[in-house]
Amino acid sequence: STLTVLTTVEQAEDSTRHRNALSDVVLELTDHGLDYYFLAPLTVAKVGFVAEQSARMGMSGVKRMMAPVIRNVIGHMDKHQLISICNHIRQLME
Repeated sequence: STLTVLTTVEQAEDSTRHRNALSDVVLELTDHGLDYYFLAPLTVAKVGFVAEQSARMGMSGVKRMMAPVIRNVIGHMDKHQLISICNHIRQLME
């Protein structure tokens, strides 16, 4: 779970060993955020099937392009930077 990954990164002697797990969390949150803040409102606004499917296809492409960028950036972070990301995610959860 998200909390397990955050706690693991924060408490690990070598947090950098958990970069992939943190990347997975960030990607999952990004995915849910795009759905919640962009795609769900389109459904509520009743923009129509074609517009909604077009937006979903576009977001799918965005997600595919963002994944390697997120993994690359997090993959080069040091312990303090990783913990900073964890702190930010915890603040979002409050």
